[in-house]
Amino acid sequence: MLVAVDHVQLAAPPGTEDLLRAFYTGVLGMTEEPKPPVLAARGGCWFRAGAVRLHVGIEEGFRPSAKAHPGLRVADIDAFADRLATHGADVVWDGDLPGHRRFYSTDPVGNRLEFLEPGRG
Repeated sequence: MLVAVDHVQLAAPPGTEDLLRAFYTGVLGMTEEPKPPVLAARGGCWFRAGAVRLHVGIEEGFRPSAKAHPGLRVADIDAFADRLATHGADVVWDGDLPGHRRFYSTDPVGNRLEFLEPGRG
């Protein structure tokens, strides 16, 4: 019955929305989506790039996960990695997934992000 993933929810500490906006829109090239007023009152941000939707909610006592992450497909992974590195983000390549090129990075609050390009492994 499942047909698609609607969005991925990440968390962030209170007061970090401006950092998140700068990263997700300025570095990753996503667009911020307005949250419904009742949800906007809770803080956080929603972002979109085509069918990819990431929601970042505010969490008291936030601690980033060392393992959990969204896996985001990208076109021209080398150019995308260069873009992140140019903006000061870490780029850690991982060749352990057959048939894919991929790397990991983190957002400004430490959320782990995986970027991959299938089919060129």
